[in-house]
Amino acid sequence: MVTVRRWWNSKLLQLGLVSLVVSSAWMLRQTQGYLLLEMYQIIGSPLEILRYHPSSEERLNQVRLLELETRIADLESQNEQLKNLLGYIERSPFKSRPIPARVVGRSADHWWQQVILNRGSNAGIREGFIVKTYGGLVGLVETVTPNTSRVLLISDLKSQVGVKINRTSSQGILRGDSSAEAVLEFYEKVPNVQVGDLVSTSPYSQKFPPGVPVGRVKSLDLQQSVASVAKVELFPPIASLDWVAVYPFVQLND
Repeated sequence: MVTVRRWWNSKLLQLGLVSLVVSSAWMLRQTQGYLLLEMYQIIGSPLEILRYHPSSEERLNQVRLLELETRIADLESQNEQLKNLLGYIERSPFKSRPIPARVVGRSADHWWQQVILNRGSNAGIREGFIVKTYGGLVGLVETVTPNTSRVLLISDLKSQVGVKINRTSSQGILRGDSSAEAVLEFYEKVPNVQVGDLVSTSPYSQKFPPGVPVGRVKSLDLQQSVASVAKVELFPPIASLDWVAVYPFVQLND
């Protein structure tokens, strides 16, 4: 009798487990898993509370730290540019001491045409002064206020700079092309020039001192009907100007 009862209890347990599995599978199918998700959320909610959440003060400190890191990176970039400019000034043959200035204004519509500097007549800058940076010639001061100066860039379509080929002294006019390149039109029909030749300002220029680096010949078109031309890759970083040096023209090379 005892053996029969144990067998019967065992069968009832097995039947109960099978019924539980079947009913659970049916409920899971009917609810498309939502019941299981609800059970997970109920069990996981206490654990979610235990997770770390930074306080408002900690978040504020993190934001301040990011701001400081950004400012440090900007200062390091400025310092590197000033070191490059200082090195260029020390190697310059110009006798006058330049007026350092920073680009503080630049319009997206006139990106290759002009920039505004943070120094003006109060710092001694006048119209017609020469603007340079490491790499060479940047442009010419067009207008001046007590605290600002507007510079016509050599990449402006209106810009015209008398230049020469350093290797052969072939002369021409460099015109801006609203890009990091410019167009050199030669006076000679068949100039002595080749790709890779260095270009600098001409001794015959009326606006710029002679011998200021400008760029390098990138390509040639000597078959033009009117004048031979060359594409010149500009040395100064016209697209990303920051610090520049401003020189009075009358005090440059003899």
